[in-house]
Amino acid sequence: MQQIEKYKQEIAAAEANTPEAVEVFRIQYLGTKGLLKTVMGEMKNVPNEHKKAFGQVLNEFKQFVEAKFEALQQAVGGDANSASDKSFDWSLPGSFVPVGTRHPLTAVRNQIVSIFKTLGFAIAEGPEIEDDWHNFGAMNLPEDHPARDMQDTFYISQNPAWLLRTHTSSTQARVMESQKPPIRVICPGRVYRNETISARAHCFFHQIEGLYIDENVSFADLKQTLYFFVQEMFGKDVKVRFRPSYFPFTEPSAEMDISCLICDSKGCNVCKHTGWVEILGSGMVHPKVLENFGIDSNKYTGFAFGMGVERICQLKYQVNDLRLYSQNDVRFLKQFTGVV
Repeated sequence: MQQIEKYKQEIAAAEANTPEAVEVFRIQYLGTKGLLKTVMGEMKNVPNEHKKAFGQVLNEFKQFVEAKFEALQQAVGGDANSASDKSFDWSLPGSFVPVGTRHPLTAVRNQIVSIFKTLGFAIAEGPEIEDDWHNFGAMNLPEDHPARDMQDTFYISQNPAWLLRTHTSSTQARVMESQKPPIRVICPGRVYRNETISARAHCFFHQIEGLYIDENVSFADLKQTLYFFVQEMFGKDVKVRFRPSYFPFTEPSAEMDISCLICDSKGCNVCKHTGWVEILGSGMVHPKVLENFGIDSNKYTGFAFGMGVERICQLKYQVNDLRLYSQNDVRFLKQFTGVV
Protein backbone atom coordinates (compact mmCIF):
# COMPACT_ATOMS: atom_id res chain seq x y z
CA MET A 1 0.00 0.00 0.00
CA GLN A 2 2.87 2.34 0.84
CA GLN A 3 4.56 1.46 -2.46
CA ILE A 4 1.41 2.30 -4.39
CA GLU A 5 1.32 5.75 -2.73
CA LYS A 6 4.92 6.33 -3.85
CA TYR A 7 3.98 5.28 -7.39
CA LYS A 8 1.09 7.76 -7.34
CA GLN A 9 3.41 10.59 -6.36
CA GLU A 10 5.83 9.59 -9.12
CA ILE A 11 3.06 9.42 -11.74
CA ALA A 12 1.49 12.69 -10.62
CA ALA A 13 4.84 14.43 -11.11
CA ALA A 14 5.38 12.95 -14.58
CA GLU A 15 5.44 15.37 -17.51
CA ALA A 16 5.26 14.89 -21.27
CA ASN A 17 5.57 17.67 -23.82
CA THR A 18 5.49 15.63 -27.04
CA PRO A 19 3.41 12.74 -28.41
CA GLU A 20 6.51 10.59 -28.25
CA ALA A 21 6.94 11.30 -24.54
CA VAL A 22 3.27 10.43 -23.94
CA GLU A 23 3.86 7.10 -25.69
CA VAL A 24 6.85 6.43 -23.44
CA PHE A 25 4.61 7.11 -20.42
CA ARG A 26 2.00 4.68 -21.74
CA ILE A 27 4.53 1.91 -22.27
CA GLN A 28 6.15 2.48 -18.87
CA TYR A 29 2.96 2.49 -16.83
CA LEU A 30 0.17 0.94 -18.95
CA GLY A 31 2.07 -1.40 -21.30
CA THR A 32 1.92 -5.21 -21.17
CA LYS A 33 5.14 -5.18 -19.16
CA GLY A 34 4.44 -1.86 -17.45
CA LEU A 35 4.15 -0.87 -13.82
CA LEU A 36 0.37 -1.30 -13.60
CA LYS A 37 0.62 -4.89 -14.84
CA THR A 38 3.28 -5.62 -12.23
CA VAL A 39 1.27 -4.14 -9.39
CA MET A 40 -1.84 -6.06 -10.45
CA GLY A 41 0.19 -9.25 -10.30
CA GLU A 42 0.70 -8.76 -6.57
CA MET A 43 -2.94 -9.72 -5.95
CA LYS A 44 -1.91 -13.38 -5.76
CA ASN A 45 0.25 -12.64 -2.72
CA VAL A 46 -2.55 -10.97 -0.71
CA PRO A 47 -4.30 -13.07 1.98
CA ASN A 48 -7.88 -14.00 1.11
CA GLU A 49 -9.40 -11.88 3.87
CA HIS A 50 -7.73 -8.73 2.45
CA LYS A 51 -8.26 -9.37 -1.28
CA LYS A 52 -11.49 -7.37 -1.49
CA ALA A 53 -9.98 -4.26 0.10
CA PHE A 54 -6.77 -4.55 -1.91
CA GLY A 55 -8.77 -5.02 -5.11
CA GLN A 56 -10.49 -1.68 -4.53
CA VAL A 57 -7.10 -0.01 -4.03
CA LEU A 58 -5.81 -1.53 -7.26
CA ASN A 59 -8.87 -0.40 -9.18
CA GLU A 60 -8.44 3.17 -7.90
CA PHE A 61 -4.75 3.05 -8.82
CA LYS A 62 -5.59 1.89 -12.34
CA GLN A 63 -8.09 4.70 -12.80
CA PHE A 64 -5.50 7.18 -11.49
CA VAL A 65 -2.88 6.06 -14.03
CA GLU A 66 -5.35 6.07 -16.92
CA ALA A 67 -6.60 9.54 -15.97
CA LYS A 68 -3.01 10.84 -15.92
CA PHE A 69 -2.37 9.31 -19.35
CA GLU A 70 -5.49 10.95 -20.80
CA ALA A 71 -4.48 14.29 -19.30
CA LEU A 72 -1.04 14.06 -20.91
CA GLN A 73 -2.63 13.18 -24.25
CA GLN A 74 -4.89 16.22 -24.14
CA ALA A 75 -1.99 18.44 -23.11
CA VAL A 76 -0.04 17.59 -26.28
CA GLY A 77 -3.05 17.69 -28.59
CA GLY A 78 -4.77 14.31 -28.55
CA ASP A 79 -3.59 10.79 -29.40
CA ALA A 80 0.13 10.12 -29.10
CA ASN A 81 0.13 8.85 -32.69
CA SER A 82 -1.90 11.75 -34.11
CA ALA A 83 1.14 13.73 -35.26
CA SER A 84 2.53 10.89 -37.32
CA ASP A 85 -0.97 10.01 -38.61
CA LYS A 86 -1.50 13.53 -39.96
CA SER A 87 1.80 13.48 -41.81
CA PHE A 88 1.33 10.00 -43.31
CA ASP A 89 0.80 9.86 -47.07
CA TRP A 90 -1.98 7.34 -47.60
CA SER A 91 -1.46 7.36 -51.38
CA LEU A 92 1.90 5.58 -51.01
CA PRO A 93 1.98 1.91 -52.17
CA GLY A 94 1.70 -0.72 -49.44
CA SER A 95 4.62 -2.67 -48.05
CA PHE A 96 5.56 -5.83 -49.95
CA VAL A 97 4.34 -8.99 -48.23
CA PRO A 98 6.41 -12.08 -49.15
CA VAL A 99 4.32 -14.79 -50.79
CA GLY A 100 4.65 -18.25 -49.34
CA THR A 101 4.88 -21.41 -51.41
CA ARG A 102 4.36 -25.13 -51.09
CA HIS A 103 7.38 -27.31 -50.48
CA PRO A 104 8.32 -29.00 -53.77
CA LEU A 105 7.79 -32.46 -52.26
CA THR A 106 4.30 -31.48 -51.14
CA ALA A 107 3.49 -30.08 -54.57
CA VAL A 108 4.70 -33.22 -56.36
CA ARG A 109 2.92 -35.49 -53.87
CA ASN A 110 -0.34 -33.64 -54.44
CA GLN A 111 0.06 -33.92 -58.19
CA ILE A 112 0.73 -37.66 -58.02
CA VAL A 113 -2.29 -38.17 -55.77
CA SER A 114 -4.46 -36.09 -58.11
CA ILE A 115 -3.45 -38.20 -61.13
CA PHE A 116 -4.34 -41.50 -59.47
CA LYS A 117 -7.56 -40.10 -58.03
CA THR A 118 -8.76 -39.54 -61.60
CA LEU A 119 -8.34 -43.32 -62.06
CA GLY A 120 -10.52 -44.06 -59.05
CA PHE A 121 -7.82 -44.65 -56.43
CA ALA A 122 -8.73 -43.66 -52.88
CA ILE A 123 -6.16 -42.36 -50.36
CA ALA A 124 -5.15 -44.57 -47.44
CA GLU A 125 -2.77 -43.60 -44.63
CA GLY A 126 -1.18 -45.58 -41.83
CA PRO A 127 1.09 -45.14 -38.78
CA GLU A 128 4.77 -44.36 -39.18
CA ILE A 129 5.61 -46.50 -36.14
CA GLU A 130 4.71 -50.01 -37.22
CA ASP A 131 4.87 -53.58 -35.93
CA ASP A 132 6.97 -56.27 -37.60
CA TRP A 133 3.96 -58.15 -38.98
CA HIS A 134 2.43 -55.31 -40.98
CA ASN A 135 5.80 -54.02 -42.20
CA PHE A 136 7.48 -57.36 -43.04
CA GLY A 137 5.58 -60.54 -42.21
CA ALA A 138 2.36 -59.70 -44.03
CA MET A 139 4.38 -58.68 -47.10
CA ASN A 140 5.84 -62.21 -47.46
CA LEU A 141 9.01 -61.34 -45.52
CA PRO A 142 9.36 -63.87 -42.67
CA GLU A 143 12.07 -63.35 -40.03
CA ASP A 144 14.68 -65.42 -41.89
CA HIS A 145 13.96 -63.94 -45.33
CA PRO A 146 17.17 -62.59 -46.97
CA ALA A 147 15.26 -59.67 -48.52
CA ARG A 148 15.08 -58.07 -45.08
CA ASP A 149 18.76 -57.25 -45.50
CA MET A 150 17.80 -54.96 -48.39
CA GLN A 151 16.29 -52.50 -45.90
CA ASP A 152 18.31 -51.17 -42.96
CA THR A 153 15.60 -50.73 -40.37
CA PHE A 154 15.30 -48.37 -37.40
CA TYR A 155 14.05 -50.66 -34.61
CA ILE A 156 12.37 -49.09 -31.59
CA SER A 157 12.11 -52.35 -29.64
CA GLN A 158 13.01 -55.97 -30.37
CA ASN A 159 10.50 -57.95 -28.32
CA PRO A 160 7.88 -57.18 -29.37
CA ALA A 161 9.36 -55.80 -32.59
CA TRP A 162 8.32 -52.19 -33.22
CA LEU A 163 10.03 -50.12 -35.88
CA LEU A 164 9.86 -47.04 -38.08
CA ARG A 165 8.19 -48.27 -41.25
CA THR A 166 10.56 -48.90 -44.14
CA HIS A 167 7.86 -48.60 -46.81
CA THR A 168 4.20 -47.63 -47.06
CA SER A 169 3.38 -51.24 -47.96
CA SER A 170 2.42 -51.54 -44.29
CA THR A 171 -0.54 -49.27 -45.09
CA GLN A 172 -1.54 -51.64 -47.90
CA ALA A 173 -1.44 -54.46 -45.35
CA ARG A 174 -3.78 -52.59 -43.03
CA VAL A 175 -6.17 -51.86 -45.91
CA MET A 176 -6.31 -55.54 -46.94
CA GLU A 177 -6.83 -56.40 -43.28
CA SER A 178 -9.86 -54.14 -42.92
CA GLN A 179 -11.43 -54.17 -46.42
CA LYS A 180 -12.59 -56.77 -48.87
CA PRO A 181 -12.05 -56.59 -52.65
CA PRO A 182 -12.43 -54.65 -54.80
CA ILE A 183 -9.62 -52.51 -53.36
CA ARG A 184 -8.10 -49.55 -55.16
CA VAL A 185 -5.94 -47.29 -52.98
CA ILE A 186 -2.76 -45.23 -53.00
CA CYS A 187 -0.72 -44.89 -49.81
CA PRO A 188 1.39 -41.74 -49.48
CA GLY A 189 3.64 -41.20 -46.48
CA ARG A 190 7.09 -40.81 -44.95
CA VAL A 191 9.35 -43.84 -44.50
CA TYR A 192 12.66 -44.41 -42.73
CA ARG A 193 15.80 -46.42 -43.45
CA ASN A 194 19.13 -46.46 -41.70
CA GLU A 195 21.21 -45.18 -44.60
CA THR A 196 24.11 -42.77 -44.85
CA ILE A 197 22.90 -39.32 -45.85
CA SER A 198 24.29 -38.20 -49.22
CA ALA A 199 23.23 -36.46 -52.41
CA ARG A 200 21.52 -39.69 -53.55
CA ALA A 201 20.20 -41.14 -50.26
CA HIS A 202 18.65 -40.05 -46.98
CA CYS A 203 17.56 -41.68 -43.71
CA PHE A 204 13.97 -40.60 -44.35
CA PHE A 205 12.10 -40.02 -47.58
CA HIS A 206 8.57 -40.12 -48.99
CA GLN A 207 6.79 -42.86 -50.90
CA ILE A 208 3.51 -43.32 -52.70
CA GLU A 209 2.42 -46.91 -53.20
CA GLY A 210 -0.62 -48.16 -55.05
CA LEU A 211 -2.72 -51.31 -54.72
CA TYR A 212 -5.53 -52.62 -56.93
CA ILE A 213 -7.24 -55.94 -56.19
CA ASP A 214 -10.26 -57.25 -58.06
CA GLU A 215 -11.32 -60.08 -60.31
CA ASN A 216 -9.41 -60.50 -63.59
CA VAL A 217 -6.74 -57.86 -62.87
CA SER A 218 -3.77 -58.41 -65.19
CA PHE A 219 -0.25 -57.14 -65.76
CA ALA A 220 -1.61 -55.25 -68.77
CA ASP A 221 -3.81 -53.23 -66.37
CA LEU A 222 -0.71 -52.41 -64.34
CA LYS A 223 1.24 -51.24 -67.39
CA GLN A 224 -1.56 -49.06 -68.74
CA THR A 225 -2.07 -47.46 -65.32
CA LEU A 226 1.61 -46.57 -65.08
CA TYR A 227 1.79 -45.39 -68.71
CA PHE A 228 -1.06 -42.99 -67.96
CA PHE A 229 0.68 -41.73 -64.82
CA VAL A 230 3.98 -41.03 -66.61
CA GLN A 231 2.33 -39.15 -69.46
CA GLU A 232 0.31 -37.02 -67.05
CA MET A 233 3.33 -36.28 -64.87
CA PHE A 234 6.10 -35.80 -67.44
CA GLY A 235 4.38 -35.34 -70.80
CA LYS A 236 3.58 -37.41 -73.86
CA ASP A 237 7.13 -37.52 -75.23
CA VAL A 238 8.75 -39.40 -72.32
CA LYS A 239 9.91 -42.90 -73.20
CA VAL A 240 9.13 -45.81 -70.86
CA ARG A 241 10.56 -49.28 -70.38
CA PHE A 242 9.94 -52.16 -67.96
CA ARG A 243 12.72 -54.40 -66.62
CA PRO A 244 12.21 -57.71 -64.80
CA SER A 245 13.00 -57.43 -61.10
CA TYR A 246 12.33 -59.09 -57.74
CA PHE A 247 10.19 -58.04 -54.80
CA PRO A 248 9.04 -60.53 -52.14
CA PHE A 249 5.46 -59.25 -52.20
CA THR A 250 4.91 -59.30 -55.99
CA GLU A 251 5.30 -61.99 -58.64
CA PRO A 252 6.09 -61.29 -61.42
CA SER A 253 7.88 -58.03 -60.58
CA ALA A 254 9.23 -55.23 -62.73
CA GLU A 255 10.99 -51.90 -62.39
CA MET A 256 9.91 -49.00 -64.55
CA ASP A 257 12.39 -46.62 -66.19
CA ILE A 258 11.79 -43.38 -68.06
CA SER A 259 14.10 -41.49 -70.37
CA CYS A 260 16.27 -39.07 -68.40
CA LEU A 261 14.75 -35.60 -68.43
CA ILE A 262 17.83 -33.91 -67.01
CA CYS A 263 20.21 -34.76 -69.89
CA ASP A 264 17.58 -35.59 -72.52
CA SER A 265 18.85 -39.20 -72.51
CA LYS A 266 22.37 -38.14 -73.53
CA GLY A 267 23.95 -39.39 -70.30
CA CYS A 268 24.60 -37.69 -66.96
CA ASN A 269 25.36 -38.48 -63.31
CA VAL A 270 21.69 -38.87 -62.44
CA CYS A 271 21.04 -41.55 -65.05
CA LYS A 272 24.56 -42.97 -64.62
CA HIS A 273 25.22 -42.19 -68.30
CA THR A 274 22.63 -44.72 -69.48
CA GLY A 275 19.92 -42.27 -70.55
CA TRP A 276 17.38 -44.07 -68.34
CA VAL A 277 16.20 -43.38 -64.76
CA GLU A 278 14.35 -45.92 -62.60
CA ILE A 279 11.29 -44.29 -61.00
CA LEU A 280 9.28 -47.13 -59.43
CA GLY A 281 8.91 -50.82 -58.69
CA SER A 282 5.78 -52.80 -59.47
CA GLY A 283 4.30 -56.23 -59.97
CA MET A 284 1.36 -58.56 -59.46
CA VAL A 285 0.48 -59.07 -55.80
CA HIS A 286 1.94 -62.35 -54.55
CA PRO A 287 -0.79 -64.95 -53.88
CA LYS A 288 0.62 -65.56 -50.41
CA VAL A 289 0.15 -61.88 -49.53
CA LEU A 290 -3.52 -62.14 -50.51
CA GLU A 291 -3.93 -65.31 -48.46
CA ASN A 292 -2.38 -63.62 -45.40
CA PHE A 293 -5.52 -61.46 -45.27
CA GLY A 294 -8.08 -64.07 -46.19
CA ILE A 295 -8.42 -62.99 -49.82
CA ASP A 296 -9.06 -65.88 -52.22
CA SER A 297 -6.08 -65.85 -54.61
CA ASN A 298 -7.95 -68.14 -57.04
CA LYS A 299 -10.73 -65.58 -57.41
CA TYR A 300 -8.87 -62.28 -57.01
CA THR A 301 -5.68 -60.90 -58.49
CA GLY A 302 -4.09 -57.53 -58.09
CA PHE A 303 -1.15 -55.30 -58.83
CA ALA A 304 0.96 -53.02 -56.66
CA PHE A 305 3.52 -50.31 -57.31
CA GLY A 306 5.64 -47.93 -55.29
CA MET A 307 7.64 -44.81 -56.07
CA GLY A 308 9.78 -42.30 -54.22
CA VAL A 309 8.40 -38.76 -54.26
CA GLU A 310 11.94 -37.36 -54.05
CA ARG A 311 12.94 -39.13 -57.27
CA ILE A 312 9.88 -37.85 -59.15
CA CYS A 313 10.53 -34.33 -57.84
CA GLN A 314 14.20 -34.63 -58.82
CA LEU A 315 13.28 -35.39 -62.42
CA LYS A 316 10.47 -32.86 -62.65
CA TYR A 317 12.47 -29.93 -61.25
CA GLN A 318 16.03 -31.16 -61.94
CA VAL A 319 17.13 -31.23 -58.29
CA ASN A 320 20.56 -32.84 -58.04
CA ASP A 321 20.89 -33.26 -54.25
CA LEU A 322 18.31 -34.98 -52.02
CA ARG A 323 19.59 -33.13 -48.96
CA LEU A 324 18.17 -29.86 -50.29
CA TYR A 325 14.63 -31.06 -49.58
CA SER A 326 15.14 -31.12 -45.80
CA GLN A 327 17.62 -28.28 -45.17
CA ASN A 328 14.98 -25.50 -45.17
CA ASP A 329 17.23 -23.27 -47.25
CA VAL A 330 15.05 -20.31 -48.23
CA ARG A 331 17.10 -19.74 -51.39
CA PHE A 332 16.14 -23.23 -52.56
CA LEU A 333 12.48 -22.99 -51.54
CA LYS A 334 11.99 -19.58 -53.19
CA GLN A 335 12.58 -21.20 -56.57
CA PHE A 336 9.20 -22.91 -56.23
CA THR A 337 7.10 -19.79 -55.62
CA GLY A 338 3.88 -20.20 -57.56
CA VAL A 339 4.01 -24.00 -57.59
CA VAL A 340 0.65 -25.45 -56.49
